[in-house]
Amino acid sequence: MIRVLVVDDHPVFRAGVSALLMAEDDMNVVAEGCDGADAVALYATHHPDVTLMDLRMPGNGGISAIRTIRSAEPAARIIALTTYDGDADIHRALEAGACGYLIKDTLGAELVGAVRVAAAGRRAIPPEVAARLAEFTPRIDLTVRELEVLRLTGKGLRNREIALKIGRSHQTVKMHLKNIMTKLGVGDRTEAVTMALQRGIIHLDD
Repeated sequence: MIRVLVVDDHPVFRAGVSALLMAEDDMNVVAEGCDGADAVALYATHHPDVTLMDLRMPGNGGISAIRTIRSAEPAARIIALTTYDGDADIHRALEAGACGYLIKDTLGAELVGAVRVAAAGRRAIPPEVAARLAEFTPRIDLTVRELEVLRLTGKGLRNREIALKIGRSHQTVKMHLKNIMTKLGVGDRTEAVTMALQRGIIHLDD
């Protein structure tokens, strides 16, 4: 019997996933959680074979929870199950320790299959996710400051407003934006924000 923990902040979606898994003869949902703190506490209590983890949740999100669980239990098998489909999101989840990555519009049979793959100790990376990673290779790495400037730009702040926010000069912000555009291969700040959102490099609700 594969023991599964399901963590998602949307009760209806969480219940649907749990019902899908419970209908399988070889699966049992041992617990459900609604945020990252729940995930860490419930994992410590139940030690499931596989955890399905949303990435976008209130408080401590899924990435933080994956890191915490894997730090305490390196053998933990965690599949990210999320609406985020950007290559940067996928990289973050895998680097945090996820063994799989599924988009929420995945078919039920594929989800069930991924749980079995993860329980068997293998990576659950469907072809469309692998293709997304391959599409944007090599990976683009922005510095923490560049990410901060990019997020503020995406929220509509101008250079001088960003400079005040981060405690740096107007010229420093211009330099960061130039570096960001060079790394992303785009010609202006609007293109930079558009590409960053598409690839999951930033999220405006962060």
